[in-house]
Amino acid sequence: MALSPAQLPDHLAGGLRSLYTVVGDDPLLVQECMDSLRAAARAQGAAERERYVSTDPRFDWSAVWMALHSVGLFAPKKILELHVPNGKPGKEGSTALQRLAQDALRSDTATTLVALPRLDKASRGSSWFAALEKGVTIDVPPVDRAQLPKWIAQRLRQQGQRVPAGAEGQRVLDFFADRVEGNLLAAHQEIQKLALLYPQGELGYEQIAEAVLDVARYHVFQLPEAVLAADAQRVQRVLDALQGEGEAVVLVLFTLAEDLRALWRVKEATLAGKALAAALQEHRIWYQKARAFEQLIPRLRREDLGHLVQAAHQVDGITKGLRHPDWPEDPWQAVLQLALRACKVLGRPS
Repeated sequence: MALSPAQLPDHLAGGLRSLYTVVGDDPLLVQECMDSLRAAARAQGAAERERYVSTDPRFDWSAVWMALHSVGLFAPKKILELHVPNGKPGKEGSTALQRLAQDALRSDTATTLVALPRLDKASRGSSWFAALEKGVTIDVPPVDRAQLPKWIAQRLRQQGQRVPAGAEGQRVLDFFADRVEGNLLAAHQEIQKLALLYPQGELGYEQIAEAVLDVARYHVFQLPEAVLAADAQRVQRVLDALQGEGEAVVLVLFTLAEDLRALWRVKEATLAGKALAAALQEHRIWYQKARAFEQLIPRLRREDLGHLVQAAHQVDGITKGLRHPDWPEDPWQAVLQLALRACKVLGRPS
């Protein structure tokens, strides 16, 4: 059985199963799912909790299996937690997880919770994950920038607060999202702070601007994400933050250039007669990026993508100390100019 986090409360109201696997990268959202499962298990008499974390190739998998079958000291039921932070249990772990899943499904004394990061296609197709899927799997998707304002509004409603209606409310939510992007745990804390500072009801721009700290964090993959969305303002914010955090400009450019080259390759494949879905799969374009490509590829011109790829090659030289008459000498400014040029091309109406 596969569930989303939003479906979990109704599921738990109908009874607790013996095996759950929570898959996701965001610490806050994963923690909230795990907390809900722990609370449900405790409500059914689980008084003990045993927690294991597999981070070492020498991890003792037999200890987890023995914990599943051992009798609790203080109550007949317990919670058994297994965290595999890298999502790679290895050969021994794969065998152990299959055995653990089989026994956990039959257990009437333990609720087994397995926490995994977001998995690649190979891991999702593995025998050990197939064994875990016979229990209940909860996929915890990330909250991206486009979804963040809605997520903030929902969390505010849960504590009896709201922003103004219409365009003004959207402006407030966008401001809030810009200050907490990439740091959902801090966003959650800032929302809770608003409940302490202000009574229930409507919150205006001035109240939120005064209270909410700038805790946004960015990683290099958010730059191409902003470029694919043709969001020039976000491109500027992401690059400023990455430069301020000391990220290597060569890595920042490489991440952007890889997506530009991927756009060009997929476009070439479709012009050669290959179906778009097949071209995306061939070039390993998955998830949200695939959806962006699906919207962009049909309306982008091959020549424009070729010019962007060539521009990325020129900027690569700038980041390595070479000069080019068409680009700024400062590598960060050159990357910014490339990203904004790409935004203009990708945002051009068909």
